[in-house]
Amino acid sequence: MTCAADKYFPSLTDEQRRRFCMLPGLYAEWNGKVNVISRKDIGNLEVNHLLHSLAIAKFITFAPGTKVIDVGTGGGLPGIPLAVMFPDVQFTLIDSIAKKIMVVRDITATLGLGNVTAVTARSESFRGQYDFIVSRAVTEMSSFLSLAHHLLSPRSFNTVHNGYLFLKGGDLADELKPFSSAATVIDIKGWYDEPYFETKKLIYLPGKGKK
Repeated sequence: MTCAADKYFPSLTDEQRRRFCMLPGLYAEWNGKVNVISRKDIGNLEVNHLLHSLAIAKFITFAPGTKVIDVGTGGGLPGIPLAVMFPDVQFTLIDSIAKKIMVVRDITATLGLGNVTAVTARSESFRGQYDFIVSRAVTEMSSFLSLAHHLLSPRSFNTVHNGYLFLKGGDLADELKPFSSAATVIDIKGWYDEPYFETKKLIYLPGKGKK
């Protein structure tokens, strides 16, 4: 049993591989009922969605016990693939659309993921403290920070300081201006061969607080 993640993550366990290989079928089945992924793109799920989500795992190996929140998770991306990759990390996935959270709960239950909590909520009214906030092309970064900054814990114990991890594409020059030199911008094409990643970027923005 092989899947696209094998190519770039050769140390997957059999259980991780099994779960990654299950995801395309689970999303295809659910997408016929709830549109969580563009229907024209569902055939490209492994590369365009799962590998894209796992770019975060190329940047950081979350320490056991880390708490991560995926804000605006939609159908569970990037949260579900990251939860498969990091079984000792606690993931909270939130979205304001209840039917999308229903999909997330069903997929995580089918996979047997015990490290995921899925909640129907808006970030501005949600409460909790998390080491990292992840997001995949949800909204413009300044607006996102204004709605989610209260969720970031000030204390850090990972090798990378607590902060925000954004997966985005296209021309980000204007969006990045308010953050000047604070943001680290990485071209995902340096990690993956597929043409899809030519314009995709991972943006890391450290939070404030103590190491």
